[in-house]
Amino acid sequence: MEKFSTLLSPAIPLVQENVDTDQIIPARFLKATSREGFGEHLFKDWRFDEQGHPKSDFILNNSEYSGSILVAGENFGCGSSREHAAWALVDYGFKAVVSSYFADIFKGNALNNGLLPVQVSPSSLKELLAAIQSNPMTGIEIDLEAQLLRVPEIGIQEHFEINPYKKTCLINGYDDIDFLLSQKEKISAFELKHIEF
Repeated sequence: MEKFSTLLSPAIPLVQENVDTDQIIPARFLKATSREGFGEHLFKDWRFDEQGHPKSDFILNNSEYSGSILVAGENFGCGSSREHAAWALVDYGFKAVVSSYFADIFKGNALNNGLLPVQVSPSSLKELLAAIQSNPMTGIEIDLEAQLLRVPEIGIQEHFEINPYKKTCLINGYDDIDFLLSQKEKISAFELKHIEF
């Protein structure tokens, strides 16, 4: 995985609550087992009509907005437990999703795939969405080491929680296997001390 320390980017506002994983990546695209290629199907039914033409009123089709941060309404990633939802967001180019609440399984899947879910207060989320809609170039800074989200333009600075183990993995670009390999010397030392041959 790519290392994550500090991210500074404009954001794409998805002013929609209860976005479930079937909307993020529809079930008909779950046949592949490789993580690549899911980004083109992200929000497929919201982005395109039945003829495959982009819907002009969907935010990802609005060229005014860009960035590697998705700011979404409350209860993002609810529904089924499909890991493909995180794959699609990462493959599309998102590195973080900001919301006031995430479904637990989605949050775990996101962290396992290098996508940082940043949970903020409902009032901060409301301010943030309004600021981005008013100025698409509003800069958001996410400092993983300090666990802070900052938006200087509107005076927001908010602490967010993250599992310490997952924080270590993201900062170092580790998946679970990489983390174990990074502990190889400590594991060997423990074995020498505690295991009788």
